[in-house]
Amino acid sequence: MKYILLIPIYNDRESLKILINNINNELKDLNHEISIVVINDASSTQIIDTYPNTENISSLEIINMKENRGHARCIASGLKYIFEKKEFDFVIPMDGDGEDRPEEIKNFIKLSENSDDKSIIGERVKRSEGIIFQLCYQFHKFLTLAFTGHSIKFGNFTCLSKSTVKKMLDEKATWNSFSGSLKKIEKDLNKMPSIRGTRYSGPSQMSFFNLLKHSLSIISVFRNTVLIRSALFIVFYILIIKSYASIITSLPLVFLLIMIYSISSLALRENIDEFNNSLTNIHDIDKIK
Repeated sequence: MKYILLIPIYNDRESLKILINNINNELKDLNHEISIVVINDASSTQIIDTYPNTENISSLEIINMKENRGHARCIASGLKYIFEKKEFDFVIPMDGDGEDRPEEIKNFIKLSENSDDKSIIGERVKRSEGIIFQLCYQFHKFLTLAFTGHSIKFGNFTCLSKSTVKKMLDEKATWNSFSGSLKKIEKDLNKMPSIRGTRYSGPSQMSFFNLLKHSLSIISVFRNTVLIRSALFIVFYILIIKSYASIITSLPLVFLLIMIYSISSLALRENIDEFNNSLTNIHDIDKIK
């Protein structure tokens, strides 16, 4: 079978070089055709380097984008490029900083061999970040569950069948949230335990603000459910506090209204026309191998 690793990157030259070397080492003895497509999201620094160890990689190319459009749209553009330009059976999106561990790629491949065209998610069972980030991450999971009713324990690190990729390209939410879109279109996903790795180089780009925006982007995919849940909460909350109304007791309602406004604003990013024309943002392609 043919597999393509899809790696979005922004200003992570050193990490990318280490990652490609580690991927090459992990692909040894795998009897499949495995290629790498890197999407360079208009990095402000030089990304291309020398990659001396690629003997186990069938092909390696770097797609350089004209404009930076963010992580989710970078992956969405990569999926569109692969679907339209490449032959493949499965796509494995993974981060370029080492946090999605190359040693787990073979686990995806092994599961996919008997998956009956089902896509596979890397369900995060352990993280390597500090205690503060992990607390923020738990808040992110709680927020998503409370607003949508869905427990989303995976990120980009997945193994997508060709049929799933086609569905994601037809879903405008993919342009705004990878994991939210995948959860929306596929009700039956195989799972693989995944341990979050440590970054190869430099500080994490995932601040609390970015994590909150990530949560709201996922939530916006399920905005109809959010509106129903929010309306029910408002009705019951008002019934409970009507005899104790004050500035303090009204704060949860203010918070909820701010959240709904933020979610609605992010939902406007789901632009199917931009998504369909995303390959016009390609500046050039460097075929490394």
